[in-house]
Amino acid sequence: MARLELKAVRKSYQAVEVIHGIDLSVEDQSFTVFVGPSGCGKSTLLRMIAGLEEVTSGEVHIGGRRCDHLLPSARGMAMVFQSYALYPHMSVYENLRFGLVNQKTPKAEIERRINEAAEILQIGHLLQRKPSQLSGGQSQRVAIGRAIVKEPEAFLFDEPLSNLDAELRVKMRSEIVALHRRLKSTMIYVTHDQVEAMTMADRIVVLRDGVVEQAGAPIELYARPKNRFVAGFLGAPQMNFLAARIEAATPDGLRLTVDEGRGTILAAVAGNAGLVGKPVTIGIRPEHLVHTDDGPLRCRLSARELLGAETILFSQLQSGERITASLRGIHDIAEGAIVGYAAPPGYVHVFGEDGLALPPLRSWREDYGAAKGRASAA
Repeated sequence: MARLELKAVRKSYQAVEVIHGIDLSVEDQSFTVFVGPSGCGKSTLLRMIAGLEEVTSGEVHIGGRRCDHLLPSARGMAMVFQSYALYPHMSVYENLRFGLVNQKTPKAEIERRINEAAEILQIGHLLQRKPSQLSGGQSQRVAIGRAIVKEPEAFLFDEPLSNLDAELRVKMRSEIVALHRRLKSTMIYVTHDQVEAMTMADRIVVLRDGVVEQAGAPIELYARPKNRFVAGFLGAPQMNFLAARIEAATPDGLRLTVDEGRGTILAAVAGNAGLVGKPVTIGIRPEHLVHTDDGPLRCRLSARELLGAETILFSQLQSGERITASLRGIHDIAEGAIVGYAAPPGYVHVFGEDGLALPPLRSWREDYGAAKGRASAA
């Protein structure tokens, strides 16, 4: 297994630079997910780690050795692609064996590795089938098996589930996580799906335009995003963003006016008197809004979605700004009704004009622990 380290890695295509000096560490035996919108550079970064794209400048270290000058076959990695890339004229057994034969692996060792991979992935009954006889999920297992038999130092996954239907994607991602726990291997996984990132990763790396916006544990990025981009990218439904103005800085946080001065809300965010009067943006996740008649956010309900376990309410402030609330259970509120919302101060994010989050007064553990206590008391 291996620790991966990128040092000032850049990638250019002629005069266009697409990866801008990334420094990043991936710990041994971790499950790290690169996530971001299309074109952010996540697949390019993965391919540079694998050796499928040349590094324009910078260094790639795997297991303590510099590898950016090495061929892909010499890096001790195995990659699972979006397309399964199975040889159609070969059986599953032959697909698994092919790379090992090319490496001149002894026959007995080949048999051991194939049998072990088949047992782990439960594909022993498929070994004599051709790829055309496999379902999408079975094909994906074979592609993963072809990586397992190489016994690599690290596994690289490039959007491996994007060709599967929604139900099978959920099943396969849980199987990949279970595989990681069983193999205790280093895995790097690329996806544009933030739900996959949140549910699978030990550590998430959020990229945008070839730079790392934030890296950390999923709950840390969700609860304490460093900027507005990360806040808006992670979480579903998406975070609500509202224009606000700082009214006062208090020991309990910043008091802000919203809805063009019609409401006042407290955010547990550090500030000083010099910020008073400054325009900011506040962010509140839909699931953190509390429905209350006297809430500071007074909206008119425009639409609703009754989902059984939760109700999604779509509303609009008098200023015209839209608010989405995700409430537990069924809330049978008529469209056109006036609804009020409030939010606990620890769940109100404040972003300056530069898009950066103002520092919170407390850690996310303190705020989330307090919220759990309030829910238990209720």
